[in-house]
Formats: sequence, structure tokens, C-alpha cells
Amino acid sequence: MALSRTQRPGNGVSTRWVSFFCIASFFLGVLVVNRFWTDSGSVKINEASSVLKRQRKEVNPLVNCDKDASVQEGEILSQVSQTHDVIMTLDKTISSLEVQLAAARAGKADSGEGSPMGTNSGFENLIERPKLLFVMGIITAFSSRKRRDSIRETWMPQGEDLKRLEKEKGILMRFVIGHCATPGGVLDRAIDAEEEQHKDFLRLNHIEGYHELSSKTQIYFSTAVAKWDADFYIKVDDDVHVNLGMVGSTLARHRLKPRVYMGCMKSGPVLAQKGVKYHEPEFWKFGEEGNKYFRHATGQIYAVSKDLATYISVNRHILHRYANEDVSLGSWFIGLDVEHIDERSLCCGTLMDCERKAQAGNPCGASFDWTCSGICKSVERMKEVHQRCGEGDEAIWHTSF
Repeated sequence: MALSRTQRPGNGVSTRWVSFFCIASFFLGVLVVNRFWTDSGSVKINEASSVLKRQRKEVNPLVNCDKDASVQEGEILSQVSQTHDVIMTLDKTISSLEVQLAAARAGKADSGEGSPMGTNSGFENLIERPKLLFVMGIITAFSSRKRRDSIRETWMPQGEDLKRLEKEKGILMRFVIGHCATPGGVLDRAIDAEEEQHKDFLRLNHIEGYHELSSKTQIYFSTAVAKWDADFYIKVDDDVHVNLGMVGSTLARHRLKPRVYMGCMKSGPVLAQKGVKYHEPEFWKFGEEGNKYFRHATGQIYAVSKDLATYISVNRHILHRYANEDVSLGSWFIGLDVEHIDERSLCCGTLMDCERKAQAGNPCGASFDWTCSGICKSVERMKEVHQRCGEGDEAIWHTSF
């Protein structure tokens, strides 16, 4: 039997060498592939790192290490503050225009003149209205001629001074009254004659009546915001003493705030018993008998900012009116983002309280007696209260808002 021999391929290369070359080629391929992946991964990592660095530079600019860190922080805060101020100013301007347009629409609707959008001139006149700090509506009645005269003789300027107050200080004041049930009757004629003499009335499209005070308040704000452009609108009773300079200074501190509702906030009991003063026929809406009202400003004097007065005007047909007008006003703001400011200087007592504060150089904004829901016997006592609790007749002219 012949011995086995190593076979050779046809070209003369042995199979052993072929196997060697195959194995060598495999390891060479593995080496090349590994080197390729290593280089490729390094490039990708470098690219990712570069992208990340660029992103960090965009988000966090290079800080000059030579500068003090506190200085750089101050500069950044200053820029942020300036940007915030610009945004707030722009927002206030847009809001003001929207409020003015809404008020104009409401006013036109009440007067039957149609929408102000019909002509450009109506909107232009609205924008050109002089800007006031506040409009003060003194709620009065047909039977209150002596009360009005007591105010004219004390804290309310008259004649040219009334016009000057509006022009120089941005304060406009009017006695607010509607009409009697019989148009053109003796009561209406008496108010017409008084208006001819003093030029200090705002007549409302409203029929006067004690149980219609909520409606009268609503119409007053709607009419005032459509007629005059002011930062605040005030309602005050005609048996309250007011220091105009102090009221103006107090309101001016809140001039840039939106949706301000200012007054002496209280939460009195809901009176369910019939026949008593301030009886609330809808007492059941406030929960169990003996509950208290939500916080609201007492009715002797309160102020609302322009946007809230406009809100009342625009929604006057669906705002519910309770028996007491101060409760009604407070209820209209429930659910709104409103700042309630409890300003106790608007409800000083007479005479010891307001006189003591006036002597200390800090006169009250408004004074009255809680027991009388106004100054007791205001016709006889208004002059005394003014002398002892007033800020001085010249104070309003020297006060800067």
C-alpha cells in the first residue's frame, strides 16, 4: 500500500501555505476593521463634544473672568428689569386701549348712538380725552340739597376752582343723581336749576329710589367710565367728609396696579329678618342663617380702578344686584383676579379719631360715623368736621400725585 503524500494544488502551492495565508488575511482584516471603528468613534465623539460646547456657549455666553461676578450679575439683573418694564408698559398700553374701546361701546349703546366702530373720529376722540387721576361721584338724592351745600362750603371746590382741579390735578367731581318717576316734574326742574348755578352734576338715566341704590351704582360706573378717562372711579355718599389730597395720594400709590378695589373692607352679618334695616331678601344664598357676607368695601366710600369700572359697564346687564349696593359691588368681583385693598384711612371716626390724626400731620382720607353710616347730622356738623379734621384748603393745590 502506498504511503499518503501531501497534496499540492495544480499551481504547485501546497494546501498548508493556502491555510496559512487565509488565517493571516483574517487577522489582518480584524486589525484594519478595529482601527477603522476606533478612528470613526473618535471622530464622532469629537464632533459631539464640539456641538455640545457650541450649545453651551449659546446658552451661557463666555464670562469675562477679569470682571467681578457681582458686577456681572447686577448687569444681567438690570437688563432683565428693563425688559420687564418694557413688557409691562406695552401690556398696560394695550390693556388701556381695550378698556377704552369697551367703555365707548357701552356708552354708545346706552345713548343709542350705535357702536363707535362705525367711524374713526369717535375712537380718535376717545383716545384724545384728557387723562384723570380719579372721578369722584357723590351719590345724592332730591331731598339732599342742604347736604350738597354743606359739601360745597367745605371740602369740594366750586366754580373756577372746580375746573382748575380737573385741569391741574386730574380730579373730577360731580354730584350723581337720576330722574324722578315723572319726567320733567318739580324735582327734576329743581336739580336743573341747581346744575345751572353750580355746574357740578352728573345726571343718570335712572329713576331715583332708596331700594334702587345697587342699580344706581352700576349705572354711575358705566356712565362715568364711558364719559371720562381716569385711573380710578370713586363712589362716596353725600354725608361723608373727604380730604381730596389724601385720597389722591393714596390712590396714586396704586396707579400701576390692575384691578384694584379699595375701601374699608368688612364682613357684616346677613340679615334675614324682615323689617330691619339692611334686610337681605336673598339671605339663603349666603348659607345658613347667621352667616356673614364675603369681604367687601363699606358703602360710604370706595374706589375701583378703570378696568373694573369697565367690567361693570360691559357686563351690567348680567350682574346681579342685591338689596345693599356695597354687597352688590363686592359680589361682582367674586371670582375675578382683583386686589382688595383695605384702606383704613378712608373710614376714620369723628371727631376724636380724625382730629387726632390731622394734628399728627397724617389727615384721614375720609371721615364719618359708623353709628349713622355717615356723619351724624352732617348738615350741621360738616363745617366743624372740616375745620378740625381737614388737611387745609390749600393742601390739594400743593399735593403732587
